[in-house]
Amino acid sequence: MELREGYKQTEVGVIPDDWKVRPFSEISFMKGRIGWQGLKQTEFTMNADEPFLITGMNFKDGEISWDEVYHVSYERYQIAKEIQLKQNDVLMTKDGTIGKLLFVDKIPYPHKATLNSHLLVFRPIQKCYVPKYLYYQLSSKVFKEHIEISKSGTTFFGISQESVGEYKAILPPEEEQTSIATALSDVDALIQSLTTLIAKKRNIKQGAMQELLKPKEGWEVKKLGRVAFFSNGKAHEQFIDEDGNYIVVNSKFISTEGKVFKNASVSLCPLNAGDITMVMSDIPNGKALAKCFIIPKTGKYTLNQRICSLRSELVDNNFLAYIINRNKYFLAFDSGTGQTNLIKNEVLDCPIPLPSTVQEQTRIATILSDMDTEITALETKLEKYNQIKQGMMQELLTGKTRLI
Repeated sequence: MELREGYKQTEVGVIPDDWKVRPFSEISFMKGRIGWQGLKQTEFTMNADEPFLITGMNFKDGEISWDEVYHVSYERYQIAKEIQLKQNDVLMTKDGTIGKLLFVDKIPYPHKATLNSHLLVFRPIQKCYVPKYLYYQLSSKVFKEHIEISKSGTTFFGISQESVGEYKAILPPEEEQTSIATALSDVDALIQSLTTLIAKKRNIKQGAMQELLKPKEGWEVKKLGRVAFFSNGKAHEQFIDEDGNYIVVNSKFISTEGKVFKNASVSLCPLNAGDITMVMSDIPNGKALAKCFIIPKTGKYTLNQRICSLRSELVDNNFLAYIINRNKYFLAFDSGTGQTNLIKNEVLDCPIPLPSTVQEQTRIATILSDMDTEITALETKLEKYNQIKQGMMQELLTGKTRLI
């Protein structure tokens, strides 16, 4: 294939003529905590005046969750000067969950931090790279593939500093590194802003649910079995077929591998639009038990095993779904040890607080549904922004698109 003008073929692929490829060990300082004179967990403190002790567990959504970070004595901090954190450091987990990355843009009071084990800190040698650019390059698919090839271990994986040093880093001119880092940082800021907004909207909805679904004067409490019809699902996995007509509803509200059910020699458990489906089995302390889904208006659906459907002619089904979704009554059956398996009578004995009229139930459900619709729209936008960022990284970090 003929190369574009201004581009060259290298061991890492086609890149612009003025870009370089260098082993990571030649351009970056790398250091992790080794030994550190037997530091023990009993030495961790919560004294906010002492230096922070950073671990990979403190990496949350691309930032350090400083409120959750332990501290360590100033004497311990002083022992290993090379791993004392600095602004613009790039950190990476090297064991367990390998390759989690973080860019240090600030160190809050007391403005001192050091690393615990399982982390590496990267700093440029003789200004060979712009730190924020390196952070994005190490976030790329190419570096992740390098980790997969280089990691070692059986049940607990790790990667050595030597293996990281063998990574072939792609280096545009410094000015272009800065431009790339700025462009991707702007997208990250947009993603973070939207993520924060979604979290705020979820908290508002949670508060609204607690208030709107709280029993009030004139409400009546009835058992679920008095207001809803119950149906159990059946095992359909062996009849999944791409040419089938029915989507199999399971704990994730999708069919196995996204395929559909072929109408074979077993009876279907068809569902109607507006039916509530609820998960009846889950692992200890799981997040699926009693999770509810409303069947959409379109499509053909059949119910898988350990999923039940509920339908009411006396209560607004949407209101009912909000009441029973992850209801504390059902969660109380989770012992935290063995798998929880609800049975029909346990489901039907769930107490349901009901407004006196269906109209009030509908009004409540509509308010919460509108909130859900807004959150879903924001989540869809967030997914698109993340896809845009991935596309930008592919273009900018390989030089396919130039910013200067």
